[in-house]
Amino acid sequence: LDTGVVFGGKLTALRWPERELVDVPAEQVWYEPARPLATEAPGGHEGRPLDLADVHGRRVVETRHAGRVSVREENAAAALEVMSRFAVDPRLMPYLPPTMAPTATSRIEGYLEHPAEAFAQYAADGVARVVCEEKHMGSRAVALVCRDADVARERFGATATTGATTGDAVVTGSLYTRTGRPFFDDVTVTEEVLGRLRTAVTQAGLWEELETDWLLLDAELMPWSLKASGLLRTQYAAVGAASGAVFPDAIAVLEAAAARGAEVGDLLARQRERAADAAAFTDAYRRYCWTTDGLDGVRLAPFQVLAVQGRSLAALPHDGQLALIDRMVEHDVSGLLQTTRRLFVDTGDPASVQAGVDWWLEMTGRGGEGMVVKPVEAVARDGQGRLVQPGIKCRGREYLRIIYGPEYTRPDNLERLRGRFLGHKRSLALREFALGLEALDRLAAGEPLWRVHEAVFAVLALESEPVDPRL
Repeated sequence: LDTGVVFGGKLTALRWPERELVDVPAEQVWYEPARPLATEAPGGHEGRPLDLADVHGRRVVETRHAGRVSVREENAAAALEVMSRFAVDPRLMPYLPPTMAPTATSRIEGYLEHPAEAFAQYAADGVARVVCEEKHMGSRAVALVCRDADVARERFGATATTGATTGDAVVTGSLYTRTGRPFFDDVTVTEEVLGRLRTAVTQAGLWEELETDWLLLDAELMPWSLKASGLLRTQYAAVGAASGAVFPDAIAVLEAAAARGAEVGDLLARQRERAADAAAFTDAYRRYCWTTDGLDGVRLAPFQVLAVQGRSLAALPHDGQLALIDRMVEHDVSGLLQTTRRLFVDTGDPASVQAGVDWWLEMTGRGGEGMVVKPVEAVARDGQGRLVQPGIKCRGREYLRIIYGPEYTRPDNLERLRGRFLGHKRSLALREFALGLEALDRLAAGEPLWRVHEAVFAVLALESEPVDPRL
């Protein structure tokens, strides 16, 4: 393989069928190159910087878990816009999480989503044991936590000038959204979050136990209003304010008409129902908004350790994952970290399934968003060897008012919504899951940045496929 030995690079060979690269450094620079072998571009220190040709146009990414995954040219173009203008440094973004499919539409009266369908789906796929994890109403966050700035620099190429807003701040990792954007504009806030995470990891003894100097975590950052304030103001609060202004006067007029003997009973009843639905809608979104001051009031709920030095932990069973996370939360003295409540369910045991349903009803009845049902064996396959969904979300009846509107629970609206098509969303979730696993495997194997980034970029590209955003 040509890796520039004559220019002072390396003499490299590919060992087959092991698919291992073997190289030795050049004894000297035999011929001075016209351009330096290493560049300042991301990946340049590995001799192969990121290149537009790696992501431009129609792409096909080979994955270990799902074969070939295709990316359309128009989707790649949309991802390139986000990645080049808004995303964190690609060296600090080794993974993007997949989207998640909702449970099959329920036929139970009054419900669009119900966990009984999720348990039944996994049972049909041959998954005997699942874990139900509390769904936090926040924003998805991925945290790359390095033991110190030296590790971030040596392993990921991070520098004090990585990113446009870092200034002279020391960079020890990254914290970004599910589309790769930095979670906080101020790098000092990001570093404070990473510092608290690092302290918890240190106190829990995980650096030594996992034999690593860095961790990649999947998490939820709360409150939802921290990142979605614009959406709240322009969409949800506007609906709540309009209904609060209109319905009281309308109902008062109808009540006065009824008192005079006018036949407006049915209309009055309908408007009272609509007012109650609107009030429930307002209550639903307000549960996920609270005031924060700096990091005061901010909560981070990690739920999976994705990778460490030399290993992908994506296939570590979720009971083991949550045990590691619990130790981190236990050793956090700052109040930032929050545990994820969970319940294990045997899909073949009716009593266990009913306990899972009751747990969901109790949680959502108190205003919780819902839960995510996952196979305990994190990477599971059905009887035909195909990947099954890594997680199925079961959202609460009241929470879904935020998604489908205040009056979605009316029988005629529910019946119409039961015709929603889930096939594309499920396919998208599985393809993005396979790409995420591939990125983590490449990262763990120490493959160059362009190889890891190929799979990460593909996840972002698939996110621009047209799919119902309410699913």
